[in-house]
Amino acid sequence: MFLTRFRINTARMGARRLLTSPQSLHAAVMASFAERPDHQGGGPRVLWRLDHQSRSEVLLYVVSPARPDLTHLVEQAGWPTTGGWQTKPYAPFLARIAADDTWTFRLTANPVHSIRRHAAEPTKRTAHVTPRHQLDWLLKRQADAGFAVVERSEPRPDGLDGAWHEVVVHNRGDLAFGKRNEADERTHKVKLTRVTYDGRLRVLDPDALRHTLTAGLGKAKAYGCGLMTLAPAE
Repeated sequence: MFLTRFRINTARMGARRLLTSPQSLHAAVMASFAERPDHQGGGPRVLWRLDHQSRSEVLLYVVSPARPDLTHLVEQAGWPTTGGWQTKPYAPFLARIAADDTWTFRLTANPVHSIRRHAAEPTKRTAHVTPRHQLDWLLKRQADAGFAVVERSEPRPDGLDGAWHEVVVHNRGDLAFGKRNEADERTHKVKLTRVTYDGRLRVLDPDALRHTLTAGLGKAKAYGCGLMTLAPAE
């Protein structure tokens, strides 16, 4: 596995096109590999995420089973003469993860649930729209994903019952774009919600967390969702 970071030059026309089209950016990421990655079986896959540090600093992170070549992205949306990308083997970091370790984390995800108005109606996938429900989406998946979001011991600032978790839900974005169906070549409209979670976690199951970091969490992985990264906790 490899972890790659690429800074996007937001002043370039090609960068603006990629930043406004998850479908185009997904295609550009997948074009970084000579052999198209196989995503069957639920194992390691290509994951990517955009981090908007500021209006002029946007970072693309990619986790992948094979080492990528981002030359085309540098030419289209980078600094061809002075810029590049950084790729590091991910396995040494993954091997360091141990039970009860504490890490800060960032995750961009597509928090959805399935609903139906009556028993005869098929279920429909619907996005969670409030920060409270978006947080609940993450908390319901944390144990199976191998971690627990750290809880604070002091009372909640809002006066409500329940734990106060060390996580912030922010940067919600509602995306709508066209996707071409390979079977009939028709364009279908795709709508999804992306949100970012920043917080601290404690490792419960190192193997399960390693799977989360390399296979992703939740839906819409092709469109910049599901990639969790860790950093040392202060």
